[in-house]
Amino acid sequence: MSKIGKLPITIPQGISVTVGKTSVDVSSVKETLSLNIPSHIEIKVIDNQIIINRLSEIIQAKSNHGTIRSILQNMVTGLVTPWQKQMELIGTGYKASVTGNKLNLIVGFIKPIIIGIPQNITVTVDSDTKLTISGSDKIKVGQMASLIRKIRPPEPYKGKGIRYKDEFIKLKPGKAAKTAA
Repeated sequence: MSKIGKLPITIPQGISVTVGKTSVDVSSVKETLSLNIPSHIEIKVIDNQIIINRLSEIIQAKSNHGTIRSILQNMVTGLVTPWQKQMELIGTGYKASVTGNKLNLIVGFIKPIIIGIPQNITVTVDSDTKLTISGSDKIKVGQMASLIRKIRPPEPYKGKGIRYKDEFIKLKPGKAAKTAA
């Protein structure tokens, strides 16, 4: 039995869970999140708790048991308090701005990079170089942050680029430091 999978998920007030044959819908007043469940996983709602069981002992069922439970827990948590990723743009002239549902990034290329912001994801620019991505779906928030970071990942010599707020980049010594030693 999975250590994580056997733990029940408590449903807070204001959150409702609907279990279908192939999917689970977790909804609040503002938003509804849906998850497709494999045929070898069973989900029940008993006394304001979500119980996840596996119906067989095959390897796929064992690996999905804890994963499905974690995803459902993240859905419930995200509907209560939205998930957030904070990012920084480090470099001369690097700026970010939001217009409508588009994120404009000026990060050292000839033209600004324009990214569409998905539904139910909010991107706010705190200053010209600090972004906050938030939303109730942890996976979508992480994917949006990863997409933004891939545009200009931090380089190892000066540390310029787009990085997560508390990300540590180990800087390499340049040529001058190598010959002086």
